[in-house]
Amino acid sequence: MPEQQFVDHTLQTAPAESRRAMEATTKRLGYLPAPVARLASSPQLLEGFLKVSGLFEATSLDALSREVLIMTMATRNGCHVCVAMHSARLAALGASPDLITALRQQQPLTDARLEALRVFTLEVVAAAGAVGDGPLETFLAHGYTSRNALEVVLGIGAYTLSTLANRMTGAPLDDQLQAFAWDPSAA
Repeated sequence: MPEQQFVDHTLQTAPAESRRAMEATTKRLGYLPAPVARLASSPQLLEGFLKVSGLFEATSLDALSREVLIMTMATRNGCHVCVAMHSARLAALGASPDLITALRQQQPLTDARLEALRVFTLEVVAAAGAVGDGPLETFLAHGYTSRNALEVVLGIGAYTLSTLANRMTGAPLDDQLQAFAWDPSAA
């Protein structure tokens, strides 16, 4: 299996260029996530993901909307690690269990605004960005802006990067996230 080719780095075994990012992540979360330990093999990929995800966190999209986008990408791409991590984040934000379940099961959301974001995200991916006026107008009609539409592209980029890398490396789910474990085949 390809994931057997990827090392679970520690601060001592990681390339020197990855260590600062690993230390910062460990300090922020209180542990070194397995995906970070594996992505550390490529300092550029690790640094790139952390930077682009940080930029996405700084967008004008509210925190709940950002998490809906992330979960949409994580379930679409079948990344069990991202689904667990962002299910935990949604719970910490006070999101309803029904919202979290719907996202995990790739089902329509009862909140029309968040559903417009979920659908728009999927349409941007399916159309490789060429969504046309109809989907964009529907998105905008739910209170989002043209700036938000471009921020959706940023979020898609960030979480395409992480979901594909996590799947390639076979990153395992950390013990801290076991309560939020997700089986892609159940979605």
